Amino acid sequence: MRTTRATAAISRLNARSDGRHYVMALTGNGLIKLYERLDETDQELSLALSLDEFVQLVDSMGPQKVARITKSEAAFLKQLVKKDVLR
Repeated sequence: MRTTRATAAISRLNARSDGRHYVMALTGNGLIKLYERLDETDQELSLALSLDEFVQLVDSMGPQKVARITKSEAAFLKQLVKKDVLR
């Protein structure tokens, strides 16, 4: 099983979460568990999950980054809302 998506999700979570460190562990049957590293121990945060479920869980945790939009994108989105109201 390729776990590149899972490790990338963990990296994003660690980057978003100041002062906290998350790690993952691959079980013998190919499922993935999430742990938070506290001092010298690891606290289990999830049950064993499939790759897709694990990535979805990790991406939903921690503070979320606000999507940056340009002025032109904001104006375009504003126009889309106006068109929907007129119909």
